[in-house]
Amino acid sequence: MGFFTFLTQEIAIDLGTANTIIIYNGKVVVDEPSVVTIDMKTEKLVAIGEKARQMQGKTHANLKTIRPLQDGVIADFNAAEQMIRGMIKMINPKKRFFSPALKMVICIPSGSTEVEIRAVRDSSEHAGGRDVYMIYEPMAAAIGIGLDVEAPEGNMVVDIGGGTTEIAVISLGGIVTNKSIRIAGDDLTADIMEYMRHQHNIKIGERTAEDIKINVGAALSELDEPPTDYIVRGPNQMTALPIEIPVSYQEIAHCLDKSISKIETAILSALEQTPPELYADIVTRGIWLAGGGALLRGLDKRLFDKINIPFHIAEDPLRAVARGTGVALKNVDKFSFLLR
Repeated sequence: MGFFTFLTQEIAIDLGTANTIIIYNGKVVVDEPSVVTIDMKTEKLVAIGEKARQMQGKTHANLKTIRPLQDGVIADFNAAEQMIRGMIKMINPKKRFFSPALKMVICIPSGSTEVEIRAVRDSSEHAGGRDVYMIYEPMAAAIGIGLDVEAPEGNMVVDIGGGTTEIAVISLGGIVTNKSIRIAGDDLTADIMEYMRHQHNIKIGERTAEDIKINVGAALSELDEPPTDYIVRGPNQMTALPIEIPVSYQEIAHCLDKSISKIETAILSALEQTPPELYADIVTRGIWLAGGGALLRGLDKRLFDKINIPFHIAEDPLRAVARGTGVALKNVDKFSFLLR
């Protein structure tokens, strides 16, 4: 058995629109932005992950920075394959005589079509996967949070990722109602870019908008512990002269309001379709928030005020899905009914 384990490597991948996390031997070994930089002349990979993210918006004509996943699904097949392959290589940087066969569990959005699922499977197989299993993101998040997904009781999980927001009610090891909307972290970043252009006449890139979201992103215009204003530097759209603008969390709460309202509507819509017995469980137990969007200041309070059900933020929400995928990998036989 030991020899065969040497020949097979078991990895769990949270293939996210914004970040990709790989778990190997129960530990997070790769946690990198889902970005690659490709040389357009040779079509070879130049940089991957954080290195590629630092090049974003700074490349010349021969280099192109690509985010292979858009809205939770593969948009660029070739770049996705190169990214998965490159990130798997990060696990064992040492050169080997041979590449071990890979057994993978990868999580996918619950609203994925058969074509989108096929794209993820093909990319993973081309990157060296021998046994490729899929698990739906909300299910992986629930397992990662530590909920008993097989119990005859309702658990609701809202996973706000980079490309999609996944909302699911889970009971008896299955998804009873689910809603997957393509409004998530990327849309919030786009809202901030748009707001800065309209309101302050300043042009900013995706990276700066992301930094604003992390530093002063908020869902409420009144917080108990407000963050300090974030200074943004960039060109004035009219004069092209450099300007500096302090951005407060109140402004960002105002500019993200529309997108957050759409997430609220989707949660209410999923609750509407929930059977009454499970609804009662959810009201008692509360709703769990996972994914990077759960870190938005005041989001749990805003949702509680709107929906009147307590919201809990998962411990380390960014890695909840990856943790659950790792647990599913360790217990492939136990969770075989959850895997595709």
